[in-house]
Amino acid sequence: MREFIVEADGGSRGNPGPAGYGAVVCDAATGQTLLEAAEYIGVATNNVAEYRGLLAGLRAAHTLDPAATVHVRMDSKLVIEQMSGRWKIKHPSMKPLATQARTVFPPDRVTYEWIPRAENKHADRLANEAMDAGARGEQWSPGDSVAELDAGAAGAGDAGAAGPAAPSSEQRPEPPGQQHPDSPGHQHAPGTPTRGWTSAPDLGAPATLVLLRHGETPLTPQKRFSGSGGTNPPLSAAGRDQAHRVADALARRGTVQAVLASPLARTRETAEIVAARLGLDVVVEDGLRETDFGAWEGLTFGEVRDRYPDDLNAWLADPAARPTGGGESFAEVAARIAVTQDELVTAHAGRTVLLVTHVTPIKMLVRLALGAPPESLFRMELSAASLSAVAYYADGNASVRLFNDTSHLR
Repeated sequence: MREFIVEADGGSRGNPGPAGYGAVVCDAATGQTLLEAAEYIGVATNNVAEYRGLLAGLRAAHTLDPAATVHVRMDSKLVIEQMSGRWKIKHPSMKPLATQARTVFPPDRVTYEWIPRAENKHADRLANEAMDAGARGEQWSPGDSVAELDAGAAGAGDAGAAGPAAPSSEQRPEPPGQQHPDSPGHQHAPGTPTRGWTSAPDLGAPATLVLLRHGETPLTPQKRFSGSGGTNPPLSAAGRDQAHRVADALARRGTVQAVLASPLARTRETAEIVAARLGLDVVVEDGLRETDFGAWEGLTFGEVRDRYPDDLNAWLADPAARPTGGGESFAEVAARIAVTQDELVTAHAGRTVLLVTHVTPIKMLVRLALGAPPESLFRMELSAASLSAVAYYADGNASVRLFNDTSHLR
């Protein structure tokens, strides 16, 4: 039985905006390029373009050998996790594409692997070529760069060599502030992106996520671990007062257009107080929940250090380490938050949205926006009922505009 490697990518210059995808099919045994595909698909989001790339790659592999097994490699964490069945598909535009992708080959003959963007340059180049062609009003044409080989052409050693083509993503300079390459939903810049502080003439209003940490609970002043796996404490009297103060401050600004909250009691209570003041409804977003701290829930840092010193040291040193008792690692939380970020930025392009959430999700969103290393999480201080804000622009850049503002509480 033959085995193919399918690498796929998609991008949108605007998210949503002019979009395209690229896909390449390789022989798993030799690494030889067998087929390339790319298409300009008009206005779409990054995620839809990535799913279109996956579907095109699977269909291309099927034309070569319907009985083959396929290993899919993509830098979209969202697509890989959803197609692997570990994450739910919520967006209505992506559900039918995922369903179609699952029908190309029997599910037991397709495996999925996330790879960094730097390892997906071939598909990325094809996606950008398709978008460049679309901008010129043309259809993408493979020309000399495509190698369409049947099963008997394995001896054509240089058939996959690329002819003259547009500069690859490896050669193109990226604008400052580009999203961290490991984060899903990255946006693809045009073939000749600008440098420095210059940008496209009109990127439109950014999607602005205003990040509100919930008010105090009885555990907050004691600095106890309080995540999504603990007692789910409500706000204290002080916490409710803080929520009313931040509600007044946000009402004076008058910019918030929607309110989303983590499903935990303290965030939902904070959000309800704020939303009532703003005349808005609260939408619960599960991706905004706090880390599950396992057996550390309800303990102070000192108590954890005394009881679980080895586990704590490992957790502080390694993002992949979990708290004692099967909690979430920071790496797992980062993946969850990155997907939530991408979905919210896509859904709320050009709007200002209040996210009522917790310490770790807020720090993680700031870290991802800055492209900072995981250890930066331990170098940020976030007070109860504090406000932070990150703006996400259509060219893929993010700007941290505010962090840990508590002026409304004074």
